[in-house]
Order: sequence, then structure tokens, then C-alpha cells
Amino acid sequence: MNPIPISKPFIGAEEKAAVMEVLDSGMLVQGPRVAQLEADFCNVIGVKHAIATSNGTTALHIALLAHGIGPGDEVITTPFTFIASANSIVYTGATPVYCDIDPETFCIDPHKIEALITPRTKAIMPVHIYGLPCDMKPIMEIAERHGLTVIEDCAQSIGAAYQGKMTGSFGTGCFSLYATKNIMTGEGGMVTTDDDQVADTLRMLRGHGMKRRYYHDILGFNFRMMDLSAAIGVVQLGRLEAFTHARRHNATYLNKHLTRVRVPVCRKDCVLSGCQLACGHVYHQYTVRVEDDPGDGSLRDSFVARLNERGIGCGVFYPIPANRQQHMIDLGFGDADVPVAEKLSHQVFSLPVHPSLSQEDLERIVAEVNSL
Repeated sequence: MNPIPISKPFIGAEEKAAVMEVLDSGMLVQGPRVAQLEADFCNVIGVKHAIATSNGTTALHIALLAHGIGPGDEVITTPFTFIASANSIVYTGATPVYCDIDPETFCIDPHKIEALITPRTKAIMPVHIYGLPCDMKPIMEIAERHGLTVIEDCAQSIGAAYQGKMTGSFGTGCFSLYATKNIMTGEGGMVTTDDDQVADTLRMLRGHGMKRRYYHDILGFNFRMMDLSAAIGVVQLGRLEAFTHARRHNATYLNKHLTRVRVPVCRKDCVLSGCQLACGHVYHQYTVRVEDDPGDGSLRDSFVARLNERGIGCGVFYPIPANRQQHMIDLGFGDADVPVAEKLSHQVFSLPVHPSLSQEDLERIVAEVNSL
């Protein structure tokens, strides 16, 4: 049987035509397509400003810098995430402080945040992991109570909503447009904000500190997006609703029929009014749990190996918490009390959920997983 990949970027005739138009125009970097993608992003997320960057990591990096976060500061985040979340904090000279996660949602546990706040704490970085929004109401209340910035890591959550608001519209939002994301530009990122001053600083930081050409007001970076990438993104953003519907449809089928593993959940506060599929989860990854793993990941790893052998593409996101990565230990950032994240890192793996799956694919995934 043909293998079913865990992810499959959709590149249609419109994307190809958009790239050719840019090549023919000769305007390849930070041009009109980037401006259009930024404007379209503002409309989708419901914010005043969207600032395109070279990737999701640079988006996080300059978002932190734009809020003045640097050496001596602390940023509370989750250890259960791609390493870019924590790395971006380290890039600024600040210290990542790891908060444990909710065992049901895999997101940062808001009930454990306040105990980690110190006089050095400057921000909270919730990660909307796998496409499910974090519990933002208590997080925003904690941030307001303590005068903290909120930097949302929305790398996996474009199109996800919490209590009627899109992720990326609560604090300063940071999106990834990497090739495997729900919509993509190949490589690319976006920062969203309603703060005019933060937006101005972000634009300078991504473009060598310039407000006008060759006049450098601050130390900046070359984190610009190519028009080639943005042209793909503009077309992809127009497909967001259809892509999201397909992912939710596929996840709904898997939720209903999988029995060998524990399927993902969606909190009631993420339910979208008028959404027949009844949740704000956008399923960047469809992540399940092997609850009877002995605690070392061995059973989970055997499941993943067997499924891959049978042509069901799957992977582990993520097999080790960020605080246990070797460079974090070497930098002195490895000390964290995160037993839930430790436990789940041995239980989780992700199955295909992308829009290109057929009904036959879904049935095959179910049959193979349930036979484990």
C-alpha cells in the first residue's frame, strides 16, 4: 500500500502562478506580496498590525526584544514544545522558567504559573500546542495582575479560537509559516499586535533597525520575508477555512473510531458558535497518548515504529521536554519541576490529520492503530 505521510503541504496551481508572478516582477524581497500577506493576516486574526519575518523563531525573538526583554529577565513558558519557544528567550539573554502542563490539553497549566513569578519575571509565553488554544482567560488575568507581557506562541494554531477570539489577538502573537504548518510559505513567520509602538519596533528589528532606508536607529537583524514566500502565503491564507474544516473533519473521524490510544480533547471554552465540528482546535498535529506505556516511552516508540513500517506516517512531538535538552542543561536552565510534561513526553505520538487524507486513508489509519 502507498504510505500515508504525517504531513503533506498542499501546493496547487494558484501557488505556482503566484510565485511566477513574483519572479516576473523582479521584486523578490519585502515587497507588495509581503504587504498583502500582512494585511490579510490582520483581517484573519483581528489585529491592527502584522509584521512578516523570515521564520517563526525570528518572530518570537523580535517579539521578546520589542517588549524590552533581555538579560536578567525571566519568561515563564512551557517545556512541552518545540525548542524554538525556549531558544528565543535565551537569544535575548533572558531566562526561560518552565511551568508544567495540563495533562488533558498538553498546554501550559495556568494554575501553576503564579507560583513561578519572581521580581525578575517580565513575560509569559503560552504555546498553543498542536493547534489547541491555551486557557487564555486566567493567563491574561495573571499577566494583568502582575504587569507582565504575554507573548503567544501561535506557531501551530493559526485559525484557532478561544472564547470567540483568535489566537494571536490576546497578547503579541507569533506564527510560523513553515512548510508543514496548517498554512505555509515554505519558511516564514508573522508577529501580530495591537500596540503601535511595539509594531514600529518590530519593523525596525526585522530590517536592520531602519525606519527609512540606510538610517539605522537601533541594532536590528535581517529577518525579512521574501515576496516569493509571501505570494504562496497569500494564496494559502485564502485556503485556511477549507484546510481547517478538513483537519477538524479528519480529527472528528479519528476521535470517534480510535480505541487503542487516548485521543485529543478540546475544551468547551474553545467551542466556536456555528461550527458544526464544535471546537476551536485546528489540529496542526493529531496527538494521541499510549497511557499503558511503562514510563520510558518504549511501548510508544514500538507503536510508532510498527505504524511507520506499515506505511502510517507518525512521529513524536516531543520526546524530551525543553528543560532536559543538553544545551539548556549546559546553560543552567535545566532545573524544572515538570512531572506532567515528563510523563507525557513518554506517551504521546502524532498521526496524520492533514487535508489531503482520503476516507480510505482514515479507515486504514484507524485499522492499523486499533490493531496495535
